[in-house]
Amino acid sequence: MSSDLNDFFVHESSFVDTPCKIGKGTKIWHFSHIMKNSFIGDYCNIGQNVFVAEGVKIGSRVKIQNGVSVYNGVTLEDDVFVGPGAVFTNVSTPRSFIDRSKEYAETLIKKGATIGANATIVCGHTVGEYSFVAAGSVVTKDVAPFALVMGNPAKVAGWMCRCGARLGIDNLCNECGEVYTR
Repeated sequence: MSSDLNDFFVHESSFVDTPCKIGKGTKIWHFSHIMKNSFIGDYCNIGQNVFVAEGVKIGSRVKIQNGVSVYNGVTLEDDVFVGPGAVFTNVSTPRSFIDRSKEYAETLIKKGATIGANATIVCGHTVGEYSFVAAGSVVTKDVAPFALVMGNPAKVAGWMCRCGARLGIDNLCNECGEVYTR
């Protein structure tokens, strides 16, 4: 854990295995389990009933809402938002009676990306910077930076600004005024 136990908050109903690294200002709420050798950056908010598997890397200022499991092979970069009930997988062809732990596929969620509530991210893909996966979508391939994807399977339905607003057809953000080129 962090060198100073007062640097972060862990609710009394949660378990944090050692060793692991938890950054300053991070809050881990009710009934969560952080396994050994995981890394959680500074100022994260880990919601109720969240599981973080051994060896997982979570950047700073990440928000993981209630009921999410972040399995081996998943990396969340800085400023990622994961909505409630979102699902990450780590094996393409799971069977309960076959050990596939050596086959975990890497999944990378890049800086500033948003994963909507109840979205599923199939393993082995990268979700690009500041992209936005709509609620309930199923990601079965890489997501481009700033793309808005939705559906099953998720398909590009538009483009997002870094601030989180959907871009107009002129690639202008009506909220912050940023202009994008493709």
